[in-house]
Amino acid sequence: MKISRRDFLRLSALGLGSALATACGLDEKLLTPSPTAQPTHTHLPPTQVPPLATATSPSEILHSMGFDAFEGKVQTHQDDYYLYVESDGMPDHPLMIGIKSWQQQVPLPQFYTGNNAWRIPLNPVLAEQPLSAKNNLYRGAIALAVNGVPIFNALNNRGDDAYLAGELDEYGGHSGRADDYHYHVAPLHLEEVVGPNSPIAYALDGFPIYGSTEPDGSPLAELDEYNGHFDAHGQYHYHGTSTYPYINGGMRGIVEVRDDQIDPQPQTVPIRPFLQPLRGATITDFQELGDESYSLEYQINGQKAYVNYRVSGNTYIFEFLDSSGNITTESYTRKG
Repeated sequence: MKISRRDFLRLSALGLGSALATACGLDEKLLTPSPTAQPTHTHLPPTQVPPLATATSPSEILHSMGFDAFEGKVQTHQDDYYLYVESDGMPDHPLMIGIKSWQQQVPLPQFYTGNNAWRIPLNPVLAEQPLSAKNNLYRGAIALAVNGVPIFNALNNRGDDAYLAGELDEYGGHSGRADDYHYHVAPLHLEEVVGPNSPIAYALDGFPIYGSTEPDGSPLAELDEYNGHFDAHGQYHYHGTSTYPYINGGMRGIVEVRDDQIDPQPQTVPIRPFLQPLRGATITDFQELGDESYSLEYQINGQKAYVNYRVSGNTYIFEFLDSSGNITTESYTRKG
């Protein structure tokens, strides 16, 4: 791949020039499944559901349903109650490209490990009073994709549809105030990796989220207001769709909620102060250069600008190259 002298200089200022990697191609399918997969929704009272036992989703099948497709990126183990999922929250697909409403955050590897791992209940239990995501759970994750990336409410912390607001990249994600990458819509591209018979994600109540067809590959059946339904065996599951609520539209299962987010869940600790939206900016490129070095390109007023950054142990070095060629460097140390 040929780069200009300007591009080489903006990379080499952080010692990144020699590590320039070939950019990945974009997935053209992205958020939109085939027209035959468009769901219909019903709004039945939660009490109108089939009789069921106290628990579903047997623990012995969880290891082989989705997460194993990302062995090496995602590690799992379990006890009698939970499947624990460890990852750095960084997916393999291109990041951030296409965002038009950007708060100047960038993706950084996270420490979803040990006591800070994700917890998926092995035996989820249906709640007598399900919790809608329309007016709840504006903070934190509500699901976890099988590639180890968390999924937040489709509505941002202002109650707006993050996808329609232009806040998401071409895979439905962006970085939060802790520079933590997460999705706000269903990662339907994972269907191509795991197949229709495996979930693409799990809600944090423990119920699986399948893609744009039923697990047997048949057309998507009618969904309830939580984007889920019961199968022929009385087992509940959610679906990802290309229309709101995109993912699980709330918690059909029992969860503990504290400060408007599901508790417990992993913590993300910012290593730098969060920034404000950069009006008029559109992210046009993102490259992982190797050795935890990255370069984000954006355009503003028709001019290119860059954020180059790298992680070295507990040190995070950022270089900001504005559209006029001015360079600002900042360094931060992660605590703990």
